[in-house]
Amino acid sequence: MIQDQDCVDRSRPQPALARIVRVLSPWRGVLVAVSLCGAHAAYGADVGAAAPNDPSPAASEASSWALQITPYMWAAGLDGRISPFRRGPTLDVEKSFSDVLDDLNFGGFVNVMGRYDSFVFSGDLMYVDTTDSQGSGPLPALQIPGLGVMIPPGAIVDAKVDTTQFTTTLQGGYRVVDTSQVTLDALVGARFWYVSNDVTVTASHPGIGTRTATHNEDFGWMDPVVSMRAFFALTDKLSVQAQADIGGFGVGSDLTWSALATVNYVFSDHLSASMGYKVLDVDYDHKGHVYDTRLSGPVFGVTYRF
Repeated sequence: MIQDQDCVDRSRPQPALARIVRVLSPWRGVLVAVSLCGAHAAYGADVGAAAPNDPSPAASEASSWALQITPYMWAAGLDGRISPFRRGPTLDVEKSFSDVLDDLNFGGFVNVMGRYDSFVFSGDLMYVDTTDSQGSGPLPALQIPGLGVMIPPGAIVDAKVDTTQFTTTLQGGYRVVDTSQVTLDALVGARFWYVSNDVTVTASHPGIGTRTATHNEDFGWMDPVVSMRAFFALTDKLSVQAQADIGGFGVGSDLTWSALATVNYVFSDHLSASMGYKVLDVDYDHKGHVYDTRLSGPVFGVTYRF
């Protein structure tokens, strides 16, 4: 999601349990990210998604290839419902970017986009690693789903979760409109999701002393997606770009979609900058796992074109 330059369900958890597992959401830390977007210096319009456009439309005729690279930041907040365990409690999550940033260990995006003649391709990769912890107590007797540990009443409980999420979207398609001022691409492909949770729960109580249990759980799925991407040159330096996709259709998730809009400015033949807004939404509920979330926030990118 950087500007495309042509070369440029289940029951609610009990209150006590919710306090413990509230830290077990895979998206607690989202994300100052780095993205890679591909486009050859001769692609004068749109190949990425949050980066600027190629300053010279005529350059697109100089070569059949177009590639670009764009590191960018996404100040995204999180809203949704997540179940960290198979058949575990479903938790409501609402976090601003400043809230989730404290939990972030590492976040990165890589978006590769390019064109050969009228054929276009894109590959977007997202990786997030977070750690969160929380203490609760004294609590009533309860069982932590997926851990197999019965916690007696009055126990003091500390929970810690390390979460890794990997998402990549691969698409290919065709440029259906190609002029010096406007380009329009139609693409199809797939979005792959993988989420892994490593949970450590420590319970302290006079009757049992201190007990620690660990549990690892991971799950993933694939969503087919279709998308459109449009680029509009306002001047030889300034442009706007928009792209959106939709998918899932019950194959993996019930529904997934994303949208991105950016304003792009060209500094030189090889360097551009973009800023805009991005949303990524997914509704997944399958085999005891719930992942129904929306990430949204401003993006800023700097693009290098080859």
